[in-house]
Amino acid sequence: PTAYDNNGNLLDKDGRVTTDITKVLGYRLPSEAEWEYAARGGNKSKGYNYSGSNNEHEVAWYFYNSRNKTHKVGTKEPNELGIYDMSGNVSEWCSDCYGPYSSSALTNPCNSTACSDRVSRGGCWINIENYIRVVFRGYHSPSSTGSSSGFRIARTLVF
Repeated sequence: PTAYDNNGNLLDKDGRVTTDITKVLGYRLPSEAEWEYAARGGNKSKGYNYSGSNNEHEVAWYFYNSRNKTHKVGTKEPNELGIYDMSGNVSEWCSDCYGPYSSSALTNPCNSTACSDRVSRGGCWINIENYIRVVFRGYHSPSSTGSSSGFRIARTLVF
């Protein structure tokens, strides 16, 4: 099923615009919360600073080891869920608009209304250690491109 309309709005199974990411059945960008949950190791998390380790050299291609280029996925160690390259290599787009977090506690919030900047997470090959930590939030214009940006797809599971 189609996940987005031509304006970048999320669509539900009937093709109607929605802000409820659980109603989107097609392949899509992960919400920022979904991305962070996966990067932290999900329910197997050991609380690492980087996705899968406290030692950035084990899990990330970044400023000090990348030789100024991206690398093949899976050439560093995975995180606790077996997911590779969530710290470093390329910054990953999320479906959420960039802005301050809500002051109220939310479960998997989705902030995908029209905006000028989208969240990017994970840092990239040109970043120093601080910017590849799982807590770091970056942003880019949806029209920007470059060798330091990438994406990972997600899909809502329907039981």
